[in-house]
Order: sequence, then structure tokens, then C-alpha cells
Amino acid sequence: MEAITHNLVAVIIQIFCFQYILFPLNIIFTIIFAYISHLFVDALSKMTYHTPDVHKDDKFWVVWHVIIYSASLLSIVILIIPYWLGILFANIIDVWDWFILRPLKKTKVKSGADPNWGQKWYLHKHADWVSDNFFGWLPNWRHKYFGIITEVVIIIFLSIMIIIIF
Repeated sequence: MEAITHNLVAVIIQIFCFQYILFPLNIIFTIIFAYISHLFVDALSKMTYHTPDVHKDDKFWVVWHVIIYSASLLSIVILIIPYWLGILFANIIDVWDWFILRPLKKTKVKSGADPNWGQKWYLHKHADWVSDNFFGWLPNWRHKYFGIITEVVIIIFLSIMIIIIF
């Protein structure tokens, strides 16, 4: 799923942890639950329009990603204070895999390393395990345009939950 979805789930987790768990356990549980939430949210991404590769030639893909990336950035700007802890740990898997490990792998492969270099360090493989073992029955709409409806509904639902519990 996209960053906005991870962010909204993280906010809900942090609100509940900070309301119902005493310090310092509220911080520890926020970190743990936010991290684990990434695995489950990504496991559900198979029901959303979430192609594994970039499709710059597809106007629908480009427009959707401009919208969803803008919404994700806006969610960070609005929610980072005071929910930075939950947001950070709900997105740490993407930060590691997409912004640290992939560029490093690309550099290593260009310098002659094995094309499979770093595979064992990708954290998304754990989300794939969760998806295969708990959500294998869900439909795969990753390449279906109508899959954006699923993510939009989830985003609206999570936003309403935050408004209600806040």
C-alpha cells in the first residue's frame, strides 16, 4: 500500500498505545505494532492497484501516483507532529528496502556484484510471507485500475477512525 495508508494506521496505533499503555511501554508497543502493521497492510496491497514496477507510459498510473504521493506527503506534513514515532516505524520497511537497500544494490551490481546481492536483507519478504500465509485467499488486483477504489475506501475508513478516536 501507499505511505498514506501506513501513516494513518500508525496514527491509530500510536493514539491507542499512548492512551491505554503506560510510559515507557507505550513507546515500545507503538514501535512494535507500527512495524508489524506494515507487514499486514502490505499483505493487503494485493487488493489495490499497486504494480511492482513503474509504468511511466501509462497515464492512469502516472495520475494515480501523483495523487497518492501528494496525499502521502500531505499526511506526513499534517501528522508528523505528534505521531512521528508511529509513522517512522510504520514506514521503516519501505525506507530500508526502497531508499537504502535498492540504491545500494544498484550500485553494487553496476560494479560487478551478483545481481541477487542483498536479497536476504529485504524486509518486504516478511510481508510476502504474511500475505501468503494469512491473506492468500484475497484477490490480486495489483494491475487492475479499479484497485484504487479499495485503497481509497481504506484511506477514508482510517481517516474517519482517527477523527472519531481523536
